[in-house]
Amino acid sequence: MTDPTALPSFPLPPDEHPLRGRVLDVLQDLGIAPAIDSDGDVAFTVGEPAQQLFARCQDGDFPVMRIFGQWQIGEPASPDPLARLQRCNDVNLEWQVVKVGIAADNLVVTADQVILPGTDLTALVQLSVTLVLQVVGAWYGSWEQGRHEAPGAGGSNG
Repeated sequence: MTDPTALPSFPLPPDEHPLRGRVLDVLQDLGIAPAIDSDGDVAFTVGEPAQQLFARCQDGDFPVMRIFGQWQIGEPASPDPLARLQRCNDVNLEWQVVKVGIAADNLVVTADQVILPGTDLTALVQLSVTLVLQVVGAWYGSWEQGRHEAPGAGGSNG
């Protein structure tokens, strides 16, 4: 009989995605009904009002999970594209782990996490979802607070 530890280690078939499977399990355990979209991302809805989010999972030596969503920009945000980008820059400098950008007329918010062995994936998924939604609220809320001027205008540099 051959020693099983002496057998070659074959890479996973291209249609298997261990991290994506784990994320699907976590979402189902949290009572969320995920689906896999045409891009291979995990699509799911959270919150009230319902917010559509996605998880993109990249396997490898250092697996990466990206939780992201996009929102059509409207009031109270400025219609000025430069003011919108400046506000994204302010948010990116203020928050860690989460990135904010503009694609077409949509606000795109992402949270990227490297998933190490032993990582509490349930806690990390919940944290990432919370951060994404908080940053969306912060970006929109910054316009509602009467800060329609360009970031830094009229303020101190200190």
